Amino acid sequence: MKRKIITIDEERCTGCGLCIPDCPEGALQIIEGKARLVSDLFCDGLGACIGTCPEGAIRVIEREAGAYDETAVMETIAPQGAAVIKAHLEHLNSHGQIPLYNEAIEYLIEHTIQIPDHQVTKPRAAPAKQTLNSFAGCPGAAARSIEREDQNAGDGKPGGSASELRQWPVQLKLLNPAAPYFDNADLLIAADCVPFAYAGFHQDFLRGKIVIIFCPKLDADIEGYISKLAEILTLHTIPSITVIHMEVPCCSGVKYVVDQALERAGKKVPVKDITISLQGAIL
Repeated sequence: MKRKIITIDEERCTGCGLCIPDCPEGALQIIEGKARLVSDLFCDGLGACIGTCPEGAIRVIEREAGAYDETAVMETIAPQGAAVIKAHLEHLNSHGQIPLYNEAIEYLIEHTIQIPDHQVTKPRAAPAKQTLNSFAGCPGAAARSIEREDQNAGDGKPGGSASELRQWPVQLKLLNPAAPYFDNADLLIAADCVPFAYAGFHQDFLRGKIVIIFCPKLDADIEGYISKLAEILTLHTIPSITVIHMEVPCCSGVKYVVDQALERAGKKVPVKDITISLQGAIL
């Protein structure tokens, strides 16, 4: 396949090695006094190494090359420790390589490797092959915190009570696992229908918590939900989780997703499981 990849001018290269730290993927090595590209599979063609070459010996070209292999890169990077993993994740994210970034995160989760704290400068994107409507990329999905002053429950009537929502968005599909509002947050993980069935949802359950909602019956990507929730649990300290779902059998899938995510993340977090009846009562 033809793709972008770096090339090194051997006449200009002095073998100083300044380019090596800027290639966490491990595509460059100093061999016989010169910087060499040791594997097409490891070079993503983004050119992070170019800026630190004092001789201008490195540039990006387009040529026939093997496809970049993120899994192979992670197999090389992971044993090198958190600092190298962090550099790689930030490198992919800062260049907008969100599918590769997601693939790297998936690798770490699947191999129970701690995801290091790192800067996330670009939102996660939908897969390139997915056809989106014009409203699907709405900037309103950007992560944001909502400040709330401590307040009393009011008169207990839903119509007269204040909102307790502390973040946006709330749908698990739209959430950025690295969003700062997850830090030390008590999570409320609810089935989509619960806030409609239980009148006091905000005052009785949502106050002081970060909410995540989804439908285990209608949402197709349950495996993706497990992975994303596991990523949230891995990236942040979560003191507690409250799971709340309807009494219908399919709704128990909410608890299943939480249990699987905790197991995948290797975390032990207290979980409170609440069931709501179709009449809107706590069972």
